Amino acid sequence: MKQQDRATQTKESILKAAEHLFAVQGYEATSVSMICDAAGVSKGAFYHHFETKQSIFLELMQRWLKGLDEQLVLIDESTEDVKEGLLSMGEIIGQVLDVGGPQLPIFLEFWSRAIRDPDVWEATVEPFQRYRDFFAALVQRGIDEGSLRDLAPHNTARVLIALAVGMLVQGLLDTGGEDWQDITKEALEFLLHGIAAR
Repeated sequence: MKQQDRATQTKESILKAAEHLFAVQGYEATSVSMICDAAGVSKGAFYHHFETKQSIFLELMQRWLKGLDEQLVLIDESTEDVKEGLLSMGEIIGQVLDVGGPQLPIFLEFWSRAIRDPDVWEATVEPFQRYRDFFAALVQRGIDEGSLRDLAPHNTARVLIALAVGMLVQGLLDTGGEDWQDITKEALEFLLHGIAAR
């Protein structure tokens, strides 16, 4: 195995171990030593790839957001109108909730850390503003095409984000085997009925 491939594999092992530990026991309770033990690497290897525990946390967050960005853009480009696009985007939330995994608890960890840590807040607020602007532009397009009522785009975007975040929180709290894709679709259809052009 080439040295570069080995380095990439080591970094991925560290990220995977940290993601699991952050999800299971939280950021504060997870030490660098625990991450190293779980990944099967030395502390030297850890610090070769990451300056601090916080830097690995931020990289996990950026990766999660990048994947979300790519899905939203793909849906936006492949749907015929705004209403169809919004319903398809809602399926992302349903898929995340149905699949579960470490991403959901880490989602709350991102928020929790952002409240207490200015660096994490800075890294969190920029994507939030980006999503708000993305959905505001989407709503404006729906108004222009005549599929949505003439509502304030930024306020409507905030309501859409609130619905998405609320569904994620409910999915974390209520793990009783609900079909979150159906629930999310119904919630979005209910919201879209209120904002759709008559």
